[in-house]
Amino acid sequence: IVADDNPDILDILKMILEVIGGYEVITTADGESVYDLLGEAPDLILLDVWMSGQNGSEICKNLKADKKTRDLPLILFSASKNIQDISRSEGADDFLAKPFQMDVLLKKVARLTNKD
Repeated sequence: IVADDNPDILDILKMILEVIGGYEVITTADGESVYDLLGEAPDLILLDVWMSGQNGSEICKNLKADKKTRDLPLILFSASKNIQDISRSEGADDFLAKPFQMDVLLKKVARLTNKD
């Protein structure tokens, strides 16, 4: 699952992950819909920190606090200078700073999905 309120970023991430990485990707521009998509049994969630409604930090904190979803690999990403600190404080498994390199994205996703 990839969640970002910027449709261009969603399109780019979907293309990279599907075409180059070989992953099946579900995207959403609404952070709150991430909870509804968990029934799809995702291997990983990529969350933008700054989204309207419930932001990625809050979603990450909620998912990592829930016994059912705490082990689900989760990467927070943002253009914020504090993305590493935000990711640590919310319990994310990793982080990506925007702009990010395609190979860094793919390596992090592969590592967390055990496909490296």
